[in-house]
Parts: sequence; C-alpha cells; structure tokens
Amino acid sequence: MKNESNHNPLLCDPEIGSCEMPVLAYESAAVHPLEQTDKPLKVIYFTDPICSSCWGIEPQLRKLKLEYGDCLSMHYHMGGLLPDWNYNSGGISKPSDVAGHWDEVSIYYDMPIDGDIWFEDPLDSSYPPSIAFKAAQLQDNDQAILFLRTLREMVFLQKKNITKWEYIAAAAKMVGLDEVQLLSDYQRSAPVQFEKDLKLARTYGVRGFPTLYFEDMHGNREMVYGAKPYAFYEAAILKLNPTAIKGTYRQDWESIFSTYNSLTAREYAELTDTPRSASEELLNELTANKLLQKSTTKNGAIWHLNVS
Repeated sequence: MKNESNHNPLLCDPEIGSCEMPVLAYESAAVHPLEQTDKPLKVIYFTDPICSSCWGIEPQLRKLKLEYGDCLSMHYHMGGLLPDWNYNSGGISKPSDVAGHWDEVSIYYDMPIDGDIWFEDPLDSSYPPSIAFKAAQLQDNDQAILFLRTLREMVFLQKKNITKWEYIAAAAKMVGLDEVQLLSDYQRSAPVQFEKDLKLARTYGVRGFPTLYFEDMHGNREMVYGAKPYAFYEAAILKLNPTAIKGTYRQDWESIFSTYNSLTAREYAELTDTPRSASEELLNELTANKLLQKSTTKNGAIWHLNVS
C-alpha cells in the first residue's frame, strides 16, 4: 500500500493534470481480453463528476470521439473522489478552502469554473452525483454521458450543488432520461454498480482522475494519466492500433454545435483547429447575431445554440 494521505482529492495538480485520492491501495491489474465488441479498441475512463481535471480534458475527449469514434468505444467509470469531509489533508480542511483552488485551475485549463460554489452551497460528497450517473447508465449509456456533462456544467459554471436531488432530476429531464426510473435505480441498483466501479478502480490501481486505459482486443494496454494534450491520447491509440484511421468531420460552427450543443471557447478551438482567441471572437460574433446564447461566469463562458 502506498500512503497518499498528504494529498487532498480536491487539490488537483494542474502540472500533473490530476486529482489524486488521499489513500489508495495499489493492486496489480490483471490483463483480460475485452468482451466481444465490434470496435478494436476500448477506453476505460475513470472519472468523477466534481473532478476539475476531468472537466479540463473535455475538449480532448470530445475531439477523440469525433476522430477515432469508429475504432474505439469509451466506457465511463466513477472513481469516488470525495467520500466526505472526514479528513484534513493537503491544506484543505473545509469546503471553502477549495474555492480559490478551483479558480486557479480554471485559468490553467482555460475551462470556466466558478469556485464560489464552495462558499455559497458546498458539496459534502461526490458520491450522490456518481451514483446518479450509474443510474443513468442503466437507462441509456449515451444519455448518461450527456447527463454527466450537464451535471458538470451545473457544478462548475452554474454553482449548483449537484448532490441535491432537485438538480440531479433537472439534469435528467434536460437530457431526456426517465426521472422516476432514475430515482428508483438511484435508490436500489445504482449503489451496487457504483461499488463495482470503485472495486474496478482499485483493481486497475487508479490513484487519481482522470485516468484512461486504452485496451485492444488482446488485453494490451496503454494508460494516460491526468489531463494531457490531445497528442497523448492519439498516441495511445496508434501504439495499440497503428493502422487506425483518423476520421474527418465538418468543422463549421453549425456542424460542431449540432454534435455538441454546448461548447466553451477552449473546446471550440480544439474541435475546429482554430486559434483560441479567434474562436472566442467568432463565438461572440455569433452571439451578437443571435445565433448562439452565451452564459458568462467570472472565469469564462459557455455557448449554446440559440433555440428561441
């Protein structure tokens, strides 16, 4: 066992690009062939709804799905970043200590995060939204991923305490999930699935988030730990499958927003290979022309299609 008690999970290290768990037992991860699939590669993604470093890699993951979605399937697993506040480590002993750190991380990743939630309506755990995600997966995996994205926008930009059922239910409604079924699964089946995710994370020796394991059908594995530039994720794919063909997609703003209905300037720049400053100028111009809606926080903005 390696003692990581000097780490606080909410003090994400931008240079490493990860939020590390305070205490983890490392176990050897047995390599098993993948289950039957029609895609040659699988990505096992360990994450958490309130992990700021995971929010930081949304641009890279969105591009990865567009360029290599035909050759890989992505599987989201919850890692249990914040069980509760029954510890004092890493310079954080109470929720309000997180606020300034989130503001700093927002600047580092160039992704909008408003740390004031830790003053105004702090979360006491990341387990409730994690279990809610597992409940969403029981209904539909694609909708569950949209649900997770919505929860992240709520907590990072809108300062919503996503441990509260009112916000979980609102997110479910926004992405078309059955709210009654979600609550039933949240109370019954989803906690069991969440515990399975935690066990899987221990099996893989996950020590922080984001952690992505790229695996081929023979069990060969490449890991990318922490928030890394896009080239790292692409390199993992090509090492396992050198013949993988990068897909192409339309990069005009209408096509991008029809695929992803909310985008930050950093995400738009990544997806369209546009300089960051030029991306924000274009998004603001589209907003002025009433084609997009802009939601601004103290540390950045996000844009949606204007449906009014």
